[in-house]
Amino acid sequence: MNIKHNEIDISEENPFANCKLDRKKYADVLTNIVNSYTYGFVLGINNKWGTGKTTFVRMWQKDLENNGHKTVYFNAWENDFEDNPLTALMGELKTLTKKSTEPEFKSTLKKAATLSKHIAPVIAQALADKYIDTKGVKDAIAGVTKGLSDVFENEVNEYAEKKKSITEFKKSLSEFIANTYEGKPLIFIVDELDRCRPNYAVSILEQIKHFFSVPNVVFVLSIDKVQLGNAIKGVYGSDFIDSEEYLRRFIDLEYSIPEPDADVFYIYLFEYYEFNEFFNSTERQKYRELQKDSEYFLRIAKLLFTNRNIPLRQQEKIFGLARVALRSFNANNYVVPHIFLFLAFIKITDNEFYTSLKNKELTLLEVQERYLKTIILNKNDETENELMWLEVYLVNFYHNFLESRYYRKKLYEYDSESSSNKLLIDSIINKDKNSSFLNILENIHRGSSEGDLDLGYFLNRIELLENLKT
Repeated sequence: MNIKHNEIDISEENPFANCKLDRKKYADVLTNIVNSYTYGFVLGINNKWGTGKTTFVRMWQKDLENNGHKTVYFNAWENDFEDNPLTALMGELKTLTKKSTEPEFKSTLKKAATLSKHIAPVIAQALADKYIDTKGVKDAIAGVTKGLSDVFENEVNEYAEKKKSITEFKKSLSEFIANTYEGKPLIFIVDELDRCRPNYAVSILEQIKHFFSVPNVVFVLSIDKVQLGNAIKGVYGSDFIDSEEYLRRFIDLEYSIPEPDADVFYIYLFEYYEFNEFFNSTERQKYRELQKDSEYFLRIAKLLFTNRNIPLRQQEKIFGLARVALRSFNANNYVVPHIFLFLAFIKITDNEFYTSLKNKELTLLEVQERYLKTIILNKNDETENELMWLEVYLVNFYHNFLESRYYRKKLYEYDSESSSNKLLIDSIINKDKNSSFLNILENIHRGSSEGDLDLGYFLNRIELLENLKT
């Protein structure tokens, strides 16, 4: 049994063979774009954190290579220990040199080294201006020891030399790419840009724009624009920076991978984590009231993951936590999949609500209100029934959690006038269907001890405070 979701294996022959989200068709669209605009451009793949961008671009990279394209994959986050991105970017290109093109690459590298010398003093001066107030110290750092006229003359000369260096570098790089890859563009994939140090991320963008905008190079930036926009604002020290407009300077074409069908990923995770190994075990199937737990688990998963857009990485964490916690149940224990999965769900997606439940900080009405806020409703006859079942379990088990077993009262009482039970709490899902709410409450208290469980029974397992069974 897996405790975490491992990286998906990317087959050499068929890179998308293990893709559960049917994303090969989107890779084909992007490949067609690359083939149509071979001169060179910057493509931004913009999706939120946790939506599987890295897996997608790694699969696409292999697919591109299988179709005759040369590619470079650069993980910016893993390389932000390097102060100058130009060093890291050129280091990635070096891995693709052939014996016949090695002299050309060395020539390009020398021009990059010259260019880098012109970059360093500018960076030093900028840092000095930003962080140091004493003029004398700033002058020492920047090496400004001559008179103003000499300094101005030097700056003009350095400006001209820098422009010449950039032109020579880009010409040399373009020739190296054309001779190395025989007319096909090089696909340079930059991943995790939004996770690295803000100043490093901005520096990469600037250097791609100014130094690598040459024919036959297609840059692919795998990004979350919101997070990268926050980094840009941080670097420039202002929330008034228009990060959207800033990024438009660098990205020629933007693409977002469409969201997968809501049912696809949670069903895959259910199988991946082998939940049925527990739910449908021979020992557990001996108990009639436990035999449908697998079905109930998938039903509540459908409710939770199709009513809200939960990132794939968060779904992995929810299922991983639930599978580990499931090992703390004996074969004959109630799991009550509705409440068990819901608690794992809010622990990852709404920890404030989860903590408030754990600390008994809410009234029953507040629990219902927070529940309604957490579950974004797409209410119809089918989902309303599931929502009400979950509501009943939540308020019943929380009520039991608040009250000592010996003084605990049920959420309904017998009414002698009507000769039937009367509900002491209204449903927040549908007050007009309180009779259904009451029927569910009566059902979980009838003929079993399920209704006597309290929230702590589940929380202890979600918190991994119970011993795991082998």
